[in-house]
Amino acid sequence: MMTESQKSKLAEYTAAKAPCPARERLSALFDDGVFTETATGRSAGGDPSGVVTAYGYINGCPAYAFSQDSTSAKGAVSRAHSEKVCRMFDLAAKNGVPVVGIYDSCGAFIEDGADALNAYSDMLLEAGNLSGVVPTVSVIAGVCAGSMAVVAAAADYVVMTEGAELYAAVGGDSSAKAAAESGVVSAVAENDAAAMESVRKYLSLMPQNNLSPLPEFEFDAPAAVSFETASDSVMSIADEGSVLELRAGFGKASMTALCTIGGTSAGIAAVGKASDKLTADDCAKLAGFVRLCDAFSIPVVTVVDTKGFDMSGAESVRAAARLSGAYADATCAKIAVVSGKAYGAAFIAFAGRNAAADQVFALPGAVIAPVDPVTAAEFLYHDKLKGASDLAAERNKVAAEYAENEASAFAAAEKGAVDDVIAPESVRSAVMGVLDITAGKRLNKRLPKKHSVLPL
Repeated sequence: MMTESQKSKLAEYTAAKAPCPARERLSALFDDGVFTETATGRSAGGDPSGVVTAYGYINGCPAYAFSQDSTSAKGAVSRAHSEKVCRMFDLAAKNGVPVVGIYDSCGAFIEDGADALNAYSDMLLEAGNLSGVVPTVSVIAGVCAGSMAVVAAAADYVVMTEGAELYAAVGGDSSAKAAAESGVVSAVAENDAAAMESVRKYLSLMPQNNLSPLPEFEFDAPAAVSFETASDSVMSIADEGSVLELRAGFGKASMTALCTIGGTSAGIAAVGKASDKLTADDCAKLAGFVRLCDAFSIPVVTVVDTKGFDMSGAESVRAAARLSGAYADATCAKIAVVSGKAYGAAFIAFAGRNAAADQVFALPGAVIAPVDPVTAAEFLYHDKLKGASDLAAERNKVAAEYAENEASAFAAAEKGAVDDVIAPESVRSAVMGVLDITAGKRLNKRLPKKHSVLPL
């Protein structure tokens, strides 16, 4: 029999689990709204700790999560708060399962003094240790400010609701739109429910951890085939209805997406806007995507149609070097499909033999050259242009001949830069074949080191 004191304590514990936005968000995240809460009794200054921690199932697979409770001391981050969050990170690492953080907090619990600083430091350390080991997800569902914004932004996949705020310091634009345009968030959702659906979609495409096999699904082939735009290219290779685009508002000359190809998870990076050169934002977006896929051994398919990099500033050069380094460092299966233009450094970065791609395909109309054909015409055939009555027209004519003959996909195949020239309708089956044969890819030619020193 329980004593009156025990009954009173039990009533207090039960009251501590009362419905609140934090628990409602966890219900929307976990399968059937079912989860098991942990460390309910932790407090800060006699009040609840301001964060709800739990475990359950997402898409039938185990996961950990924490959800900041803005109804308790405005979700202020105390030492107790931090310890509960770190416990979720630690359990996720030990058990090799994803962890989702839902952020809605006013900031630090000032009464904790220096302990509040240690609290943030502990969370940053745990989040950093977990990166690349299990999928980590952040949902910005309310205010996420100061050091907590740094913790949240360190996740693999960051979703932000339209009414939420994200900032490291007061004064800047804290809107979801600004966060998307700066590349801080992976996706923007209309509300909490849409954000949780986005998280569930992301986790369905990811392995449980960096040692787990890739998820497999039943699939349908795409309804149409086209390589006119980046989006067309992605939709022509991915299984119907499987695409999840990442960082759509950032780097407008490229598209990155997780999907399934032949029922198995894969990543597609499409550079398919021939009129736009790749900016520093595009390079950062693509490099981050390749590193994400590589961390979890997800194969990367790159579709190339670009005039190259925008080298108008030093930042662009550094970004291009960072992108090239990300591809070279990646040991996951890498396939390149040259669908249009691929000039100079762009071809080397995305489709260069060994460093960027295990297998390179090209469409019949692809143009692969060390420089833009117009530039090549000027340098290689300067004598032909002398005395032309219409210099511009003659230069374009010579450039077209160069592109058709010396810079064609067939010429590249003859010189070994391309493995095969295939029709657009054959691309998907060719990619699927390479993914099958490279599923057990091993690499043993790397020098021993901690990591490369990329120009970050």
